[in-house]
Amino acid sequence: MNFRLIIVFIFFTIISITYSQQTHKIAVTIDDLPLQRIDSYNPSEYENIFNKLIAEIKLQKTYAIGFVNESKLYSNGKKDNRRIKLLENWLNAGLELGNHTYAHKSPHSAPVAEYEEDILKGEETIKELLRKRGKNLKYFRHPFLNTGRTLEVKNETNNFLKEHGYTIAPVTVDNSEWIFARAYDLASDSGKVEMMVKIGGEYIAYMEKRMEYWENQSKALFGRNIAHVLLIHANKLNSDYYGSLCGMIRKRNYEFASLDEALKDEAYKSEDTFIRNAGISWIHRWALTLKKGKEFFAGETACPQYIMKYAKVESE
Repeated sequence: MNFRLIIVFIFFTIISITYSQQTHKIAVTIDDLPLQRIDSYNPSEYENIFNKLIAEIKLQKTYAIGFVNESKLYSNGKKDNRRIKLLENWLNAGLELGNHTYAHKSPHSAPVAEYEEDILKGEETIKELLRKRGKNLKYFRHPFLNTGRTLEVKNETNNFLKEHGYTIAPVTVDNSEWIFARAYDLASDSGKVEMMVKIGGEYIAYMEKRMEYWENQSKALFGRNIAHVLLIHANKLNSDYYGSLCGMIRKRNYEFASLDEALKDEAYKSEDTFIRNAGISWIHRWALTLKKGKEFFAGETACPQYIMKYAKVESE
């Protein structure tokens, strides 16, 4: 090997090492606050699960924004102060709240006017909680990541959200965590501790594969790994495994950022004309807008079949 080739080899080795050690940003977003299965627990149980999730988020020194379904703040048809207190605990911990509609309706099934009504009904309590702390309600997350099956519906909803001061919270690291959470709940309800541990381990391994997939998709679309937005849910699985999840993410050279900070990435200015009947990652929405071929979307990691069977879920 001559001297010139040695110099070239060293140069690209340094570039490769530098890139592999580069720190990337990721924002954590948590849907379905206060808790996905809140009506399945007695108050002391759901308080323990939710407050443990808060404690884990603080222990990991991560930012997080929780998207609330205000219907979950009711029990027996009335607002439940114990459930509202959970959101106060969340805000007192320095965490953010966003609107996820009142009843988790989809613009793919509800008429536009009904969907917009559900959005406004979903802000009543959280807007007041934020106001008392001198904060404004800023972010909205579409249920099921459904944003409209026609451009007319999509544009009308987008305009409505802008008029009411909302920024749509996108997702890049999409996943089927909800299936693991359902399996974990079933194992917990049955007192099957070994199965809970097995599901938890599978969950972290699966999420690492999903992280790798979306990193590669980002590089394929933008030539770099963009600042990501992760979607998970408020549930027992994440109250128990949030620390393990964060540990895996940190090993992949990420630092945790607020949603505000992550969305400063220029990638989020990309055009999104996606109107199919699915809720998918914004990376794939942008790719479809650019008319990428089906080969671009290959290789997406699936949930293990035995987890799906245990959760009694037929498809992701």
